[in-house]
Amino acid sequence: MKFFVDTAEIADIKDLAATGLLDGVTTNPSLIAKSGRDFMEVTKEICGIVDGPVSAEVVALDHATMMKEADVLRRIADNVCIKVPLTIDGLKTCKALTGDGTMVNVTLCFSANQALLAAKAGATFISPFIGRHDDNGFDGMDLIRDIRLIYDNYAFETQILAASIRHPVHVLESARIGADVATMPPAVIRGLFKHVLTDKGIEGFLADWARTGQTILK
Repeated sequence: MKFFVDTAEIADIKDLAATGLLDGVTTNPSLIAKSGRDFMEVTKEICGIVDGPVSAEVVALDHATMMKEADVLRRIADNVCIKVPLTIDGLKTCKALTGDGTMVNVTLCFSANQALLAAKAGATFISPFIGRHDDNGFDGMDLIRDIRLIYDNYAFETQILAASIRHPVHVLESARIGADVATMPPAVIRGLFKHVLTDKGIEGFLADWARTGQTILK
């Protein structure tokens, strides 16, 4: 499974990239607003930190303007992945962009039927929103499971990018089902490291080491 971080905060991206675990970055208008940074400037900086896909979202709702915005965004860097909403105009834009080799992330997916449409439009990534699905009384994992089955049935190459991940269990279940990518807030990625027995083990080793009176660095 690939790990993307869902943020526009440069410090978090640099810190997580240094672990070697980061395969890409996803952003959206809300995350850009939260960062307080210029959209183009921060996207360019992110693209210079990671080699993998960096999702930059169009904000237009009509196909013609989406294409104009996408043309500006994809000139930022070769690893920009254009993010479009799962609408008719969004899928028209997806088809046109992937047709000339541009990566496209189709976002705001809440049904397997929508995911099927995105795959037929040639999407590079489909972003089903697990957490928001759960919030509205549905099972986000069932959505991932249905998309995986459909994509495997027809050998679609579109990658399932599990989004709106709220906690480590979402990551675990997505990996078990076979999602290709999980995009997570920095706090969730860091939470994957945590286990009480790991903490206790480190505490015990350090206590034993202290009793030896030794040091590694002379």
